[in-house]
Amino acid sequence: MVAVFTTVLITNANAQQGGGGQGNFDPAQMAQRYKDRVKPQLIEKTKLTDAQADKVCDIQIATRQQMRGLRDLSEDDRKKKMDDIQADVNKQYKAIPLTDDQIKSVNDFFDEMRKQMQQQRQNGGGGN
Repeated sequence: MVAVFTTVLITNANAQQGGGGQGNFDPAQMAQRYKDRVKPQLIEKTKLTDAQADKVCDIQIATRQQMRGLRDLSEDDRKKKMDDIQADVNKQYKAIPLTDDQIKSVNDFFDEMRKQMQQQRQNGGGGN
């Protein structure tokens, strides 16, 4: 779920940035925009250090790459693959190292952001 949210967030951020010149789809620029947008909130809500938040954002960005192509899978296969990816993400969080409480806090943070984005979409807004 975290990875799905990240994909939506980065795509939405990219769409909002559109029209501002070349390079909008440059992976490094997309990653930096994601960090600029998410990292301050992540630090505030989860009380991670700047370095920990950087690593969490990097994991989220990399996870986005793994999520590509999951739309083509059946619902059952997609759910299994997403569960596998989430387990891997949690292992990566442990390696930062984050405590179990910090991992829960980070996952809750991204779940809440995903819910907010879904609400914005249902209300016909793009988050502006």
